[in-house]
Amino acid sequence: MKLVTYRTAGETRIGSMEGDRVVDLNFAYRAQLESEGALRAKQIAEAFVPANMVEFLQGGKKSLEIAKKAVAYALGHAHTIPYPVIHHVTDVKIEAPVLNPGKMICVGHNYREHILEMKREIPEFPVLFSKHPNTIIGPQDDIPLFPISEQLDYEAEFAFVIGKRARNVSQADALDYVAGYTIANDITYRDLQRRTIQWLQGKSVDGSAPLGPWLVTTDEIPDPSGLELVLTVNGEERQRSNTANLVFTVQRLVEFLSGLMTLEPGDVVLTGTPGGVGFAREPQQFLKDGDVVRIEIDKIGVLENRVRKMN
Repeated sequence: MKLVTYRTAGETRIGSMEGDRVVDLNFAYRAQLESEGALRAKQIAEAFVPANMVEFLQGGKKSLEIAKKAVAYALGHAHTIPYPVIHHVTDVKIEAPVLNPGKMICVGHNYREHILEMKREIPEFPVLFSKHPNTIIGPQDDIPLFPISEQLDYEAEFAFVIGKRARNVSQADALDYVAGYTIANDITYRDLQRRTIQWLQGKSVDGSAPLGPWLVTTDEIPDPSGLELVLTVNGEERQRSNTANLVFTVQRLVEFLSGLMTLEPGDVVLTGTPGGVGFAREPQQFLKDGDVVRIEIDKIGVLENRVRKMN
C-alpha cells in the first residue's frame, strides 16, 4: 500500500493512494463494518484503523490487513457509502505521511562518495543527529528560505518508518520492525551547521525536512537495497546513487538504533545522502528562491518542492 496523510475540509486523515484516488482508511473500514451489520462500527473503526498515521502504525500488521480489505470494499461499493470515503487526489492536500513522529533520527556520512567529498573518513559506527517535527513539510509545500542564511543546501535521502516497538533487534529480524519507506530531503543551512561542532542548528530550521509523498509498505518493497536515488535542481542532476551503496544498511541501522533506544511506531529514520551536495561542488551551488528540487527513488515515487524566500 501507499499510505498517505491528507487534508480536506480542515481535517487531517490517512488514506491509501489508489491510482489518482485517495481512499480514506478509517471511513472505508467503518463502511465495511456497517455493511456487515456491526454495532458500534464507528468506535470499532477508530480502534483498529484510526485516522492518524502514528496511531494506525501502532496497530501493526493487524491494522494493515484490516485496512487492505476495507480499501477493496470501498472501491467496490463507493456509490453506496453515505460519507466521503474516496477523493480524487486533486480535491485534497497531500501532507507528509508522518506529521508528528516521536523521533526523527538522521544518519550522516552513510554513502562513501559523500563521505569523501566532505573530506571525512568512513565511520566505524553510524553518525547520528536529529531533526524535529517542526521541520516536516509535505510534497505540496514550499521549502522556506529564511534570511538567516544564504547557504541553503539539499540532501536526497531514503527514509524508513518504524512499524512496531523495537528494542535490541537483530539484523536478521530488523525488517519485521519497519512499516515502510518514503523520501526525505534533509535541507541544511550549511553555515549554521558548521559554525559549531554540533550540527543541530543547521538541521532544525522550520520546514527543513520535506517528506513524502507517501509511505510505501514493506510488502511492496521487501528488499530496501538496490533502489536508485536521483536528485535534480531545476532539471539539472545533482545527486545520483543507489541504496546498495549505504555504508550502514537499513537492517544494520535498526539493530544499532534499537540497541541505543526503544524505537516506536511512527519513528522516522533518514539513512543519509549521497555525493553531490551543493556545499561540496566547485563552485558551491546553494538553493535560491524559485528553485525546484526533485527527488526520485525507485519503487517509491517523486518528492518535489519549490524553494520560497521568506521575509
